[in-house]
Amino acid sequence: MTFFFDPTIERKSRIVDGALKNDDAGIPLPSVVEVSESGTCNRKCAFCPRSDPGYPDIKEFIDPGLIDKLSGQLDEVGFQGIFLFSGFVEPLLDKNIYDLVGIVRGNLSGGRVEMVTNGDVLDRERLRRLFESGLSTLLISAYDGPEQAEGFEALCREAGLRDDQYVVRKRYLPPEEDFGITLSNRAGMMDHAEFNIPVPEATLKHPCFYPHYTFFMDYLGDVLLCPHDWGKKLIVGNMKTQNFKDLWLSPGFATARRRLIRGDRGFDPCRVCDVKGTLMGKDHAKAWNTLDKRSR
Repeated sequence: MTFFFDPTIERKSRIVDGALKNDDAGIPLPSVVEVSESGTCNRKCAFCPRSDPGYPDIKEFIDPGLIDKLSGQLDEVGFQGIFLFSGFVEPLLDKNIYDLVGIVRGNLSGGRVEMVTNGDVLDRERLRRLFESGLSTLLISAYDGPEQAEGFEALCREAGLRDDQYVVRKRYLPPEEDFGITLSNRAGMMDHAEFNIPVPEATLKHPCFYPHYTFFMDYLGDVLLCPHDWGKKLIVGNMKTQNFKDLWLSPGFATARRRLIRGDRGFDPCRVCDVKGTLMGKDHAKAWNTLDKRSR
C-alpha cells in the first residue's frame, strides 16, 4: 500500500502542538476532543468500514446533556484545543447539530469548535447556522470529483466565510493515490470493506501517540482509546457515569500510553492496527512520559 500524506495534517498538527497544556495538577490535557455524535452516515465510502455490508448503521443521536457535561468539564480544566464533531458519522444528519455546537461554544472559554462533513446536505443556510452557533472551522470532504470541490469552495466564498473558516479536502483521488486520505485499516475493520486493507501479518512495532493527545467519545457516551477503533474493541469508560478527568487518567489510557510510546502494540485494538500514529502529538507523548517517570 502506498502512503499518501494528507496536507491537512500539517494544519491540525500545528493546532495540536500549540494547544499542549497542563492542568493545575500538571496533567497534560488532550489537544483534540472528538465526538461521534450519532450512529449513522449517508455514505459508504470504499475506504471506510461502512462499506462492509455487516457494518451497522444506527439512526440514534447523542443526548445534548452529554455534550454539555463533557464540554463543561473540559472548560473547568482549561482545555484549549479542538472540540471536533466527526468520528464514524455524518454530523449534519443530526437535526440538533446547531444546538450541540452552541452548547460547546457556550461552555468553552477557549479552544476551537470544528466539524468534518461530507457536505452532501450543505447549503448557504446550513453554513450560516453553523457559524452563528459558534463553529470555528468546517472541514468539507469532497468525494465526487474536482467539480464538487470547486462547488464547495464557491459556496463558502459566497457565504462570506474567511479562508480560516473552511477547508475543502480532496477525497476523490484514485485508489493508487489512497483516495486522497492518509489510509489506515481502522484497527482491523477493513477486512470486508470495499477497499480491503488487511491486518498486518505481524503486530507492528511502531509507536502511536493518539491516546496522548486525543479523547474520543461516541453518541452512547462510550470513550474509546482511539478514533481509529471503529470496532469499539477497547472502551475505556463512559461519560454518562464518569467524569472527563477520571477517564483521561484511567488505567486503560495510562497503560496504553506507556506501551504505545515504546512501540508495543500487543493489545486490542492496537495489535491489528496499521495506523501511522506518530504524525502528530510527539510533544504530548514526551510530556506524558516525563510525568510517568516522575511518578515512579
